[in-house]
Amino acid sequence: MRNTLDLFHRITNELLDDEIQNSVSEFIPSDSLYQRMDLQLGRKGISESEFEEVLKDLVLKTPKTATNAFFNQLFGGRNETAVLGDLLSVILNNSMYTYKAAGPQIGVEKTILREVCSIIGWNDQADGTFAPGGSMTNFMSVVMARDASNPDIRHNGAYKPMTVYTSNESHYSIPKNAAFAGIGKDNVRYVPSDDEGRMDPKQLERMVEEDLEKGLIPIMVNLTAGTTVLGAFDPIPAVRQLCDKFDMWLHVDGAYCGSVIFSEKYKHLVAGLEQVDSFSFNAHKMLGTPLSCSIIVAQNKDHLYHSFSNDASYLYQTDHDEFNLGKTSLQCGRRNDALKFWTLWKSVGSEGLEEIVDHQFLLADVARDYIRKNSDYRLYSHDESVSVCFNYKDIPAREICTLLYEHSELLVGYGSFDGDEFIRLVTINAQNDEKDILNFFKKMEEFVEENSHLLLEQSLKN
Repeated sequence: MRNTLDLFHRITNELLDDEIQNSVSEFIPSDSLYQRMDLQLGRKGISESEFEEVLKDLVLKTPKTATNAFFNQLFGGRNETAVLGDLLSVILNNSMYTYKAAGPQIGVEKTILREVCSIIGWNDQADGTFAPGGSMTNFMSVVMARDASNPDIRHNGAYKPMTVYTSNESHYSIPKNAAFAGIGKDNVRYVPSDDEGRMDPKQLERMVEEDLEKGLIPIMVNLTAGTTVLGAFDPIPAVRQLCDKFDMWLHVDGAYCGSVIFSEKYKHLVAGLEQVDSFSFNAHKMLGTPLSCSIIVAQNKDHLYHSFSNDASYLYQTDHDEFNLGKTSLQCGRRNDALKFWTLWKSVGSEGLEEIVDHQFLLADVARDYIRKNSDYRLYSHDESVSVCFNYKDIPAREICTLLYEHSELLVGYGSFDGDEFIRLVTINAQNDEKDILNFFKKMEEFVEENSHLLLEQSLKN
């Protein structure tokens, strides 16, 4: 193990050095991947020196998500104390289903969940769990909503048609989760959004009333705190009133931007959060912990227990259920995703988490200010969002993004809203500073100037 850790140290140091020189990894087309790299597995192993070279080549050619040139997805950066926690969790290799197997690591997870519930404004009746990604926490919310609407479903299965409501700008996991939960993709209702990408409560009320007239059973509304494209925040108080009126579960999917709960300046974006039934957020997004670190909390922990608990005498042999986290988790065997968030939070405190969140909004302000001051740009997104959506010189967004990627210049994606397609710059890497944002625009502008002929060719192909 010590020799292996030495190897890890050598490769990691080489990666860190390479990131300074090459902020974007070499582009390898998918159709030539297996010809360009040694990925094949054989009957016999290879020598240690060959193994090191192959592994180093693989690491250095993998997309770099922690550099100042990665703006492609809803995560980025590298927080060293969080990385430390993740590495330690791998070495310890505990499973988080029982206190007997995880010991004090159970206390780590419970402490995080307790603090999150307290920040929201919930009492000791609230609790939560960790899950492998925002799609899975959203699935857990659908299951709890289904079971809350009819507790017999857990035993007898669903036998009446139910409906789930979500914004037309919500995450793509919602229809998948409706299928998994036995509700059906066709029973997901997509509520129209306003011009800033927020769910329209009046349209929601109309759609629920129409479904009730058809004899359907509305069970849940899924709101989004930070939509995937525009980073918009759905209105909680108005929808809470409708959920009370129609007896529906209210979940807030804060996978992208739910971490605003740690910011005094921006927590107003989720005003009314204490009124919801469940809430989820990804610490691997705004807070920069390594993937994955997804949390779901419920105002009433009984819903977690009733939907996900199942007795197993071979597993739960010691300690109270409160310390056997498998009783409130979708999974049995489960890696320790809490430690990396705990090491971050413990080291910087809640004030440090607040600074991380506020800094990302500052970077977005810098980007929007630059765009507004340059006539070659058109801005599509709105203030108080860490998604900055724009077009440059009316060049199709996907063409710029694709060529930047293929030429190993910048990693940035594109999105669409209300018929418009644009570049989506995500300022979610808190290790970046203002000059990194301005450098993004400088590199993009220089690339467009130098490769206008390629952009023209790409446009003609499309």
